[in-house]
Amino acid sequence: MTELPSNSIERIKGRRWSVIAAGLLLAALALVVLYTSRPAFSSPIAMVVVGAIGFAALVLQLRLRKHSRASVHTPLWLNVVAILCAVTAIFADLLHLGPVVMLASALGAVICFAVSGIVMLRALRKG
Repeated sequence: MTELPSNSIERIKGRRWSVIAAGLLLAALALVVLYTSRPAFSSPIAMVVVGAIGFAALVLQLRLRKHSRASVHTPLWLNVVAILCAVTAIFADLLHLGPVVMLASALGAVICFAVSGIVMLRALRKG
């Protein structure tokens, strides 16, 4: 039998946690898709939830990556704007805001999540 070097064992363990985390995030996305009715899935809130799950997947992947040489940081203000837009879209009905405000805030949240994800992926690619 051949002995594996210690760094390859650490790499396998790190990969195992990445696969487990990816599976959990896929399960969360599957639950959202399965238990959302067809008319509700065309709602902007569903887009915000799916965008947030995708962004969480990217952030979790970065946190689990131990051998990353590059320190990846997204602008904090961009993440705060995304969260504020998402909260506004979710509570737009309770706050008696119009449907245009809800759509605009949901679109703003999804765009902010996307730009933040692009910044992270670009930094990873350069690093």
